[in-house]
Amino acid sequence: MEKPNIKKNDQIELNIEDLSYEGKGVAKVDDFTLFVDNALPGEVVKATILKVAKSYGFAKATEIIKKSPHRVETIDNVYTRTGIAPLSHLEYSEQLKFKQKQVEIDFKKAKLDIKVNPTLGMENPLHYRNKAQVPVRQVDGKLTTGFYRRHSHELVPMENYLIQDPEIDAEIVSVRDILRKYNVRGFDEVNFKGQIRTIMVRRAYYTGEMMVVLVSRVRDISHYKEISAEIMKNKDVKSVYLNINSKKTNVIMGNEMILLAGSPYIDDKLLGHTYRISPRSFYQVNPVQTQNLYQLAIDKAELNGSEKVVDAYSGIGTISLSLAENVKHVTGIEVIEDAVKDAQQNADINKIENADFIVGKTEAVLNDWAKDNRKMDVLMVDPPRKGLANSLIDSIKNLKPRKMVYISCNPATLARDLALLSDTYNIGEANPVDMFPMTNHIECVISLNLK
Repeated sequence: MEKPNIKKNDQIELNIEDLSYEGKGVAKVDDFTLFVDNALPGEVVKATILKVAKSYGFAKATEIIKKSPHRVETIDNVYTRTGIAPLSHLEYSEQLKFKQKQVEIDFKKAKLDIKVNPTLGMENPLHYRNKAQVPVRQVDGKLTTGFYRRHSHELVPMENYLIQDPEIDAEIVSVRDILRKYNVRGFDEVNFKGQIRTIMVRRAYYTGEMMVVLVSRVRDISHYKEISAEIMKNKDVKSVYLNINSKKTNVIMGNEMILLAGSPYIDDKLLGHTYRISPRSFYQVNPVQTQNLYQLAIDKAELNGSEKVVDAYSGIGTISLSLAENVKHVTGIEVIEDAVKDAQQNADINKIENADFIVGKTEAVLNDWAKDNRKMDVLMVDPPRKGLANSLIDSIKNLKPRKMVYISCNPATLARDLALLSDTYNIGEANPVDMFPMTNHIECVISLNLK
């Protein structure tokens, strides 16, 4: 394919044919693909070329000549510019169709003939996140909170984040103002100076309890006692931490965590159980859809109460403990030791005695089980985006649980893994779940039955 005669900063009129998996408009110029920010299928746009690579390029729409009937114009485009909500310009019902189609595309690429059901959406697809990690910078001499412009480290000052719990947004503003009052400086990334890098706030959806974590470049923050006392004046705030991250890194938190005030954890509820959440706990960020996702996974497992179940990548035990009353025994496997301690504590809090938790990599633990010929009836897997390791797939084929339920946050790796398991398992219908409305992320639940 010859590269067309276009270069950076050219202005060009484009017909938008499709949406990419990232939610960018897709246009063709003589068979050369351009990915276009702020453009929807069916639109004709005037665009500026941002970058031209060998086989594709990037552009951004600067004027909509012909508008899609599915374009939403009531939401500020700052959310698409910052990447907080890259699909917020697309009508919600169309977002759900887009996500169903993405799963279908990935399955087709993997040569899988699997029915994909319509995406399970939300009644209110805004203000759903129960956790925020907001960058802090020094802007015009003032500590400022906001979010980065897409593909940059330029901070866009912001107070309403659209997809976060409004109580979290209000708390970030409150903490920002307390830090300003005590002349605490925001982080200067270029010169590696300043103090506060990030404010993290978690809010338990069902109890309303909040946790604030101040991520600092330095340990010594003057007035930290007064600052934490002022933050605790909000009666919903139960916990204030200082985290030290003195490294030049994009990783948000450092290793050192200091409790400044209040309790070491907050409590929340999920499917009738109570969970203790500490600063590093993995806890799903959309509490309403998490219940729907887990209930769907439990339903797909078709449990009768006699099963031995393994919950791989079990975190603080949310899936394991949700399953426990429906099975004979459940074993959670998790690589992070603190999460395993949290999971065992959560089992104790909920008086669940038929669950235990193992520290280790899922692939290593199940490889040992396969060697020892240990049996399980049902395997639940909820892996990270990279999916299942090949060695784990081999162990699954050796162990042969009669049923698997796969919860995926990445349809591409889900499709790859299902193709590898399809010689051993019959694969059921896929159910996409919209855990992250206004973004391009997709969760999916699917069951596999031993042939």
